[in-house]
Amino acid sequence: MVVARDRAQPEQTRSLDDYVAGWVTARSVATARDRLRRHRPTLDRVADRYGIPAPMLVSVWGLESNFGRFTGTYPTIAALATLAYDGRRPQFRSELFDALTILDRGHIPPDRMKGSWAGAMGQPQFMPSSYLKHAVDFDEDGRADIWTSEADVFASIASYLAAAGWARGERWGREVRVTRDVLDRIERDVRMRTSGCRAHRQMTVARPLADWTRLGVRLADGRALPRADMTASLVRGERRHFLVYRNYVAIVGYNCSNSYAVSVGLLADRIW
Repeated sequence: MVVARDRAQPEQTRSLDDYVAGWVTARSVATARDRLRRHRPTLDRVADRYGIPAPMLVSVWGLESNFGRFTGTYPTIAALATLAYDGRRPQFRSELFDALTILDRGHIPPDRMKGSWAGAMGQPQFMPSSYLKHAVDFDEDGRADIWTSEADVFASIASYLAAAGWARGERWGREVRVTRDVLDRIERDVRMRTSGCRAHRQMTVARPLADWTRLGVRLADGRALPRADMTASLVRGERRHFLVYRNYVAIVGYNCSNSYAVSVGLLADRIW
C-alpha cells in the first residue's frame, strides 16, 4: 500500500488546473478564514518573528493536513522502512535514521509517531529531517510538538519557509493572461529551468517583468503588468498561467509541486 501511494501522488497525476480547482473552493476558503480568525493572535506573533504572513501560514496548514484535521495514520517507522526497502529513492533510508533520532531524543513516544504513507509527520507534514532542522517550540513547553500544538505548528511552518528564502513583504506571484501567440513567443524566446526538482524544471527561467510585458503577458483581468523592479518565472497550466516570484520558490521548497504551490498562493490570497 505504501509503495502504491508513492507511485500515484495527486500532485503528479492531476493537472495543475484540476488540482487548484479541487483545493481552492468556497468551502476551503471559508474554513481558512475561520481558522485565521480563530488563531489570529498566535499567527500574528509568528508572522512578526519570521516574516511569513498569517494567511500564508494558514494556507500551507490547510493543504498539508486539512487545517490539522488529518495528519495520517501510518506508523512512521514502518512506512519509512518500507520505502527504504523499495529502493527507488534512497533518501528514505536517511529519513528512517532521522525518525529514529527523533524517538531517541524523546520528542514523541513511538506509538504517537504517525503520519502519511511517505513518512511526513504532524500538522505541517514534516519529514523527519525537516523536523530536526525546522521544528520550533513556540509555546515554550519544552518540546516542538507539531502534532497537537498549533503554536508550534505555525512557527515550524514559518521557520521552514524563512529558511527556504521567503522575502518579507513580497507576494508569491499572480495569475496572468497568456494568449496562444504569446505562448509561442515565450516558447521561442524564454528558456526553461534545467536544474532543481521537477517543479523547478517546469518553470521558465526568471525574467524581468518588463520582458514579460514586451512578450505580451498581461494580468488575468487584462491590465498591464506592474512596473516593478522584479523578476518572475512563468508557470503554465492547461488554461491558467502564473508569473511567480522568489517567495513562490520558497513554497516549492516546502513541497516540490507547482500544483501545490499555486494552490497555496491562491488560497492565501483569498483569505487576506
